[in-house]
Amino acid sequence: MHTIMTKPIHIEKGAWLGARVSVLPGVTIGQGTIVGTKSVVTKDIPPYTVAVGNPARVIRQLEH
Repeated sequence: MHTIMTKPIHIEKGAWLGARVSVLPGVTIGQGTIVGTKSVVTKDIPPYTVAVGNPARVIRQLEH
C-alpha cells in the first residue's frame, strides 16, 4: 500500500504560472513571481523572480 503525502501549496498575490506547471506539496511561490511553462517547482521560489525548468530554478530577479 502506498501513502500519499499532502501539504498545502501557497501561491502568493500576483504570481503567474505558465501552462502545465507542476507544484509539489508544501511549496510557496512568492508574490509577483513568474514560473515558466512546463516547470516543476520542487522548493520555495522567492518573491519577484522568474523561475523555469525541471526542477525550477531562479533565472532572474524582477524589479518591484
